[in-house]
Amino acid sequence: MKKGLLALLALLVLLVLAACGSSEEGGSSSEGGEDSKKLVMGTSADFPPFESVDSSGEIVGFDIDLAKAIGEELGYEIEVRDMKFDGLIGALQSDRIDFVMSGMSATDERKENVDFSTEYHRSGEMFLSLKDAGISSIEDLDGKTLGVQLGTIQEQGARKIQEEYGFEIKPIDSSSIMVQELLSNRVDAIYIDKAVGLGYQAEQDLAGFDDPTSASPGMAAAFPKGSELVEEVNKALAALEESGKIQELKDKWLSEE
Repeated sequence: MKKGLLALLALLVLLVLAACGSSEEGGSSSEGGEDSKKLVMGTSADFPPFESVDSSGEIVGFDIDLAKAIGEELGYEIEVRDMKFDGLIGALQSDRIDFVMSGMSATDERKENVDFSTEYHRSGEMFLSLKDAGISSIEDLDGKTLGVQLGTIQEQGARKIQEEYGFEIKPIDSSSIMVQELLSNRVDAIYIDKAVGLGYQAEQDLAGFDDPTSASPGMAAAFPKGSELVEEVNKALAALEESGKIQELKDKWLSEE
């Protein structure tokens, strides 16, 4: 009798632990019940001023503040998870996160796999190099090695014009590593979002010029296909635009543009 009771108690403990584990694996508790309204946001915190890790270890930036403002507008708590940029869409598709805000451009290719909100910012791109590299125009990139962040709109854009301008492409995991590669002369130039590039240009005393070829799509929040959150977030973005909150955050984080 005692052995049977102990076995039953052990089984109950295992069932409770399994239930707790399964509840922690998913991205969100926002669409599943009344008790908690939390959204899990994926970002790649190596893209200042949109998202980066400050000296205290906190993830900060324009996208982070905007996501929190959206959360306040809609009544959600926002949990931010840091991951590699080229893994963000996969995390959405596997329901590990609810949405992405990470300086992500709403390209046609990405739209095949995720849904996007309305655009909330458009930067454009620029090229950066060392001041003594003799690179002042896109034509000067002929025969050079260009660093681009893996999985970004800049990588896609660079591949479109690679043959025309005769440079080699070196994909790199993050923008911060990309800048280190430039400073160490392992690449001749880097191709980067303009808002981010201006910060690195001032910080590292680099030469730079705007991309003259074409404008990229604007930045938007990304969601799993068919997510009902898209409509909610679009309404929040419209309200934040109308109230001046988005401009306030741009003045705070993007004033160097």
